[in-house]
Amino acid sequence: MIDQILQYDTELFFYLNGLGTPTWDPFWMAYTTKFNWIPFYAILLYLLFRQIGKKPFLITILVVALMVLFTDQITNLFKSGFHRLRPCHVADLLDRGMRVVREGCGGQHGFFSGHASNSMGVAVFTALMLRHRYKFMPYILIIWALLMAYSRVYVGVHYPLDILCGMIFGAISGYAFYRLNIYLMHTLVNFSKGRSNHR
Repeated sequence: MIDQILQYDTELFFYLNGLGTPTWDPFWMAYTTKFNWIPFYAILLYLLFRQIGKKPFLITILVVALMVLFTDQITNLFKSGFHRLRPCHVADLLDRGMRVVREGCGGQHGFFSGHASNSMGVAVFTALMLRHRYKFMPYILIIWALLMAYSRVYVGVHYPLDILCGMIFGAISGYAFYRLNIYLMHTLVNFSKGRSNHR
């Protein structure tokens, strides 16, 4: 059963990866590069700051940093535990003519995708934080995360199952850390009120 699923996953990867063209390679390479999204992250942080204020914002920054660290470490645990080779390390796929767009393949193992889990975690967390003030934001963020996940297949470093599991884990993490953030912000507000009442 597992072998059959992995075979379907490999064939779907080969199909999706083969849809790429040299014309679109620069776009997807730019899209999949985390460094290029620093201005986007800065905008999200600014919107969060405007919505929740200085002290809650500092808590939110800490929670987001913990979420990214958490998803990174769990991703690494899965990669070292499952030992599933990235497609760009599989000789059979290379012989069949898979497209490797990226220079350098990354680490040997790819289950599951850190890009997919981190981007979906950020998307879900931020969408939940901003959804009341910016109604369109959840749609933009989820589409952004889905395209980020697809970019990993396009450049040849992850299978569809890698990114699917990464997105599911990222979404669960994003929601869990959102709830943690809300709890900590409410705790801060109640603590501040308590101090004010005792003055």
